[in-house]
Amino acid sequence: MNKFWAQLSEHRRRTSATTIVELFRDAPDRFQSFSAECDGMLLDFSKTSLDETALDLLVELAEQADLPSKIAEMFRGEAINVTEQRPALHTALRAQSGAAVMVQGQDVMPEVLHTLQRMEGFAGALRSGDHKSATGAPFTDVVNIGIGGSDLGPVMATRALTPYHDGPRCHFVSNVDGADVTDTLKGLDPQTTLIIIASKSFNTIETMTNANTAIAWLRTALGDQASEHLAAVSSALQKTAGFGIPPERVFGFADWVGGRYSIWGPVGLPLLIAVGRENFRAMLSGAAAMDQHFQTADLRQNLPVLLGLVGVWHSTICGYASRAILPYDQRLARLPAYLQQLDMESNGKSVTLEGEKVTRASGPIVWGEAGTNGQHAFYQLLHQGTHVVPAEFLVAASGHEMELSHHHDLLKANCLAQSEALMTGRSVQQARELAQSRGYSGDDLDRMAAHLTFPGNRPSTTLAYPRLTPFALGQLIALYEHRVFTEGTLWGINSFDQWGVELGKELAVALLPLIQGATDPTKDGSTLGLIAKLTPPKPKH
Repeated sequence: MNKFWAQLSEHRRRTSATTIVELFRDAPDRFQSFSAECDGMLLDFSKTSLDETALDLLVELAEQADLPSKIAEMFRGEAINVTEQRPALHTALRAQSGAAVMVQGQDVMPEVLHTLQRMEGFAGALRSGDHKSATGAPFTDVVNIGIGGSDLGPVMATRALTPYHDGPRCHFVSNVDGADVTDTLKGLDPQTTLIIIASKSFNTIETMTNANTAIAWLRTALGDQASEHLAAVSSALQKTAGFGIPPERVFGFADWVGGRYSIWGPVGLPLLIAVGRENFRAMLSGAAAMDQHFQTADLRQNLPVLLGLVGVWHSTICGYASRAILPYDQRLARLPAYLQQLDMESNGKSVTLEGEKVTRASGPIVWGEAGTNGQHAFYQLLHQGTHVVPAEFLVAASGHEMELSHHHDLLKANCLAQSEALMTGRSVQQARELAQSRGYSGDDLDRMAAHLTFPGNRPSTTLAYPRLTPFALGQLIALYEHRVFTEGTLWGINSFDQWGVELGKELAVALLPLIQGATDPTKDGSTLGLIAKLTPPKPKH
């Protein structure tokens, strides 16, 4: 593999002076050669600096990394999460074909499908009003309490599928900051509110702190009947029983499903309650279709592989340290945050699968905002800043608000204009002509022209799809999951563990007594000074 890394770096050095505009000039059919489609979803990566040679080398790199074999190993349920000796089999949660999926000689699909049917039964009863509150009234609101993968996935997907909501209203609490649970519960009626506590272990300190506060809120109104307003997404049945939650309202999943990959199963319960069985299953079908594509499509036409190769080219070969996720779809406003966790928790590693130091740039910083809001915030840096940030645009051909189609036309125009402007820029001569047309002359003309010049040659990709339906959302999420796996495979890292989150949590537990008044002179001066500053003064008597 080192040979291909070296060849890619050398090719980049030799061709870096060639602009993207020149690539289009030399190959008028470049769009057809540098785009691919699957089930109505199009990936356009023609507005990058990749040429045929670079793409050939990247594909060879993927083959040398045994990517096709690694993909097969994942779907076979092999323990590809080597540090925890587990499979990474979130794909089984959306498999509906009935085919066996084996883990250590046992077909896991009967249990997966049984859990899904239980979820659908519970959600259906809530939605119809058959499952009533302790007061005999239908539930009107559901509050999901979780954090990380138990929050980011369901809150993102629930917002994304707002047009399909026809069930109880869904709310989400994640931050241990008391403001989050307070502001969410304010205005809700505890007599018609169901609380879902989402924590596989029922040990997550932020989740359980928020859960206890929410339960106290229920008990104020319902007394001992508060437990009838609780459900759980957890595998810790003894602990859920201790909260008075009966087994029929507890939905667990196996340890081969990582938190950030768990939207497809019980963690998706609030989404299922909001949109119903048919729409939830359509989302699973979209993801399953992308799974099939990932396994069977040629690498040169494989959307997750191609998006991953572009990511590796930008991060490792070009040295671009971040990527911007720019959905031109307001209902995907939480997608950048979701992908932050999916990507940075998965590939934010500096150690290989063999425990050796990673010697080249790997996982980038992932950030973004929905368009067109981002245009009025950070696009200044994208266009004229000193950092080159590859932009990843997402846009639908049509929105759900057909009576407001002129809004969507303007949205699409903005999206396409931004990717074009990043690529073409504005030359000094064009800037001078523009400044002159605005009345500038002499030294002022030169100065203003400098401000109006755009360097251009800034790369972007675009994902285009017909409409943000449940099926399309499933496609999108699975596409990015597999893109992360592709990149991790090429970098030789484990995309399915997350040891980096442990140390801070351990230290927080140790620091809590100090925050509450204990002392520890062995702590560093900064920490002790900050504790002193953050300790409220004692009331005077």
